[in-house]
Amino acid sequence: MAFSAKRATEKAILVVEDDTSIREVLAVVISQETPYHALIVPDGFQALNVIKDIVPDLFLLDYRLPRMNGKELYNHLHTTKGLEHIPTIMTSTNALEQETEDPNVTVCIKPFDLDELLTMVEKLLA
Repeated sequence: MAFSAKRATEKAILVVEDDTSIREVLAVVISQETPYHALIVPDGFQALNVIKDIVPDLFLLDYRLPRMNGKELYNHLHTTKGLEHIPTIMTSTNALEQETEDPNVTVCIKPFDLDELLTMVEKLLA
């Protein structure tokens, strides 16, 4: 996925989701219902490549990702200089008690209501 210089200056949400249908829905909803640009990747390794060029305003991470789960990715992202302040929404089919203790992580249980997710996004980026 290539990004233009213009895209790098837009407010962006990095969405890391391995389910193709959920990725597609999130891309459409974010682009149509928010002023943000969605950067969509299917796994943590691609997310780590994206952040080399673009610093997003929010991370939206699925907990159950292949090869590196959402918590491991979160730990990589939030220990990277310049990214430690970026808020994160972690999606999962199960409650994530250990993630709710971190003030930078908001948990969103799947299946989630898109309006509720958008409200979370707006609240975190206000």
